Amino acid sequence: MTSSLAVTRNLCKRIGHGGASALAPANTLASFDAAHELGVDMVEFDVRSCGGELVLAHTMLHARAGRGVRLGEALAHLSSRRYGELGLNVDVKHVGCEAALLADLRRFGLLERTLISSQVPAVLDRSRALEPRARVGISIGGRIARLSRRWRDWRGAVLAGLAARRWDALMAQHRLVDTSLLADVAARGGLLYAWTVNERAGIDRLRTLGVHGITTAGPRLFG
Repeated sequence: MTSSLAVTRNLCKRIGHGGASALAPANTLASFDAAHELGVDMVEFDVRSCGGELVLAHTMLHARAGRGVRLGEALAHLSSRRYGELGLNVDVKHVGCEAALLADLRRFGLLERTLISSQVPAVLDRSRALEPRARVGISIGGRIARLSRRWRDWRGAVLAGLAARRWDALMAQHRLVDTSLLADVAARGGLLYAWTVNERAGIDRLRTLGVHGITTAGPRLFG
């Protein structure tokens, strides 16, 4: 007989943070390769503009260091046959990237495999306006949520956005996730993803809750 935990594990997307950033530098082709070899369902990576082009970088300091992979190079790599139907979670750091990002996703045939996320609602609104087929997820947690007045009542605002189909998913910092939040998100037709969980006990807790996806820097923790 299949246990409920086993069923939940099969339904929960295993997402590699920056690829597999515990094993290789985040947002690099080597990190994507490591995550894929460990059997993740999706890879998450950061995108921002630097010098007039889109690069994979978490901060502007990383981008200006000149080591960031160009978005086109990354998508060409991830669209190769070896990656099959691997999903992508593209976390966009600021407004102004949307048109170029969507053009590249279409060019490489990756739009349907991609969830665009951001802590900046305007990024998601612009993405949807430019491409109604785009799947988008609002990201909550970390420094922006702590400092922004907009997100003081983040739960009410997010649930309203999900109910209105403004967003498809909530990407929540894992300490915010509990049974009540999952039920509220699901009742509004949304998906709940938790980030970034780097302890096996935390992963097991979230799998048992039934979240739709878990992001970790160490995909080996999925077991």
